Amino acid sequence: MNAEQPVAVAAPDLYDRSGERYSLDDPRWRGKDGSPLAVSALPGLRPEQIDTTERSLWRYHAALPVPAAHRVSLGEGCTPMVPLDWAGRRVHFKLEWFNPTSSFKDRGVSVMISHLAAHGAEHVLEDSSGNGGAAVAAYAAAAGIRARIIVPAATSAAKILQARAYGAEIELVDGTRAEVSDEAIRQSERVPYASHNWHPMFIQGTKTIAYEMWESLGFTAPDNVVLVAGAGSNIIGCDLAFGELLDAGQIDKRPRLFVGQPEHWATIADTFNGIDPADRGERVPTIAEGASIAHPVRLPEAVEAIRRSNGGAYAVPEEEIRAAVRALSARGLYAEPTSSVAAATLDHFIAIGEIAPDETTVVVLTGAGLKSAEMMAAVFDGPGDGAQEASITR
Repeated sequence: MNAEQPVAVAAPDLYDRSGERYSLDDPRWRGKDGSPLAVSALPGLRPEQIDTTERSLWRYHAALPVPAAHRVSLGEGCTPMVPLDWAGRRVHFKLEWFNPTSSFKDRGVSVMISHLAAHGAEHVLEDSSGNGGAAVAAYAAAAGIRARIIVPAATSAAKILQARAYGAEIELVDGTRAEVSDEAIRQSERVPYASHNWHPMFIQGTKTIAYEMWESLGFTAPDNVVLVAGAGSNIIGCDLAFGELLDAGQIDKRPRLFVGQPEHWATIADTFNGIDPADRGERVPTIAEGASIAHPVRLPEAVEAIRRSNGGAYAVPEEEIRAAVRALSARGLYAEPTSSVAAATLDHFIAIGEIAPDETTVVVLTGAGLKSAEMMAAVFDGPGDGAQEASITR
């Protein structure tokens, strides 16, 4: 076959863990077996396919299963990747708070809302008390779609102000974060569920961060990518994109994925390391509130992605998260505690010799400290009495 000829690729569809296949036009957000859906394999991007006239993640629309003509965009993506000296080595920090609502969630939500809008959605539902809810509210507003965000009744007004400002309907539900999710699933029978944890198009959006790394590094892959994980969407997104690039012959190997989670919310890290998360006992509130996800929906996929990369995972003690917040701020990076878990994870894997000085390493900082004022105050105003951290419900 002539190497110049394009390789025929089957039209993408959706599939669940049982192997059942569904059309991309199917409005479902999970499979018949109750498992999350994924998009079937897509061809990797070549440099000449990047739309350099587009300054957003939609410059990679050739690698996305949503037509660019239907995009709902606020200019997300194209975030800076800043090289800094860290522990005597050059490390790149990917600053995701330059996204429109100041978190990486905008990547996934842009693609997800674009898909839903293209299929005629007029009303969407999300359950989140944090960055996910704000992003869904913003992109629904941009698309002219009504949004309902379900949050725990105990959530402070400050946490939901941003979503309300975008015009979203806020519904308070008594109970735990899991009970709020259950209520959203019940309501999804009537309203399209734009869940950043469940919807397959959200993962397609998160993968663009890896394409940006590849482009920014002169169309090469880094040796290591260091991530914080809650539900694990950045793990799976990086795995998808680097896998596509590897299959397309654009990179020689996958970067190693090094993942950190707060110590008492380390379901992905513990599972990867062969530890039963239940052995940690009661879940202790964490200053890294955005990563306090007890039961990640895509747990097997996240663990397998780390293994496939020959990477590692670390349960980060609370004092190391606080130290990382301070260390980042001392270098001019005002990262929220959740983001700072990644910097603490970097320190750990440097200390044990897994990340070498001569390797290219990218650390993803998912959100700004301005998004988490109370938690930042808990770091810089002293330990206090712990009341702020004890109120965390997510």
